Amino acid sequence: MYINDKVFSEHPEKTATQKEMDAYLFLEENGVEYVRAEHDEAATIELCEGVEKVIDAKICKNLLLTNRQQTVFYLLLIKGDMVFKTKYLSSQINSARLSFATAEHMEALLDVTPGSLTVLALMKDKDKKVNLLIEKGVFEEEYFACHPMVNTATVKFKTEDLKSKILPALSREYTLVDLECPEDEQ
Repeated sequence: MYINDKVFSEHPEKTATQKEMDAYLFLEENGVEYVRAEHDEAATIELCEGVEKVIDAKICKNLLLTNRQQTVFYLLLIKGDMVFKTKYLSSQINSARLSFATAEHMEALLDVTPGSLTVLALMKDKDKKVNLLIEKGVFEEEYFACHPMVNTATVKFKTEDLKSKILPALSREYTLVDLECPEDEQ
């Protein structure tokens, strides 16, 4: 996989799609300093490992979940190396039988495709149909890294900026969850 080993501290002039440009402009308009890396399509955490070395930060895993009736949706942010087990989440949010939302839901609700899901996509959720869940370990990291609405680039910014600038600009509250597996179940 190709990864440009140079990082940039501003948005691209000509190569960004409109969705990607919206993400960069959102960050800039809200005073969030970031660096970005360009790379081939990286739709999984495993493919992002090389990108993490270039930006010197761990990339956050973003999961779109739904209840069995597909009437309630959740964007879950967890550390990329964390194993996700629905039973630990279901009890904390009082929603049994969680599953992954479809690609169609992802596009309709957040205007992103699988592999490009990001907290920044919440800017497209004007009706606030997606509930934000953040695993407590995400806030323990100094930096937060995610895709800017496309999976051919990655941005890194301070986790404090996620809490104090990005989420307020999105008018988003979130639920902090604890998804650490007991050692006997790992």
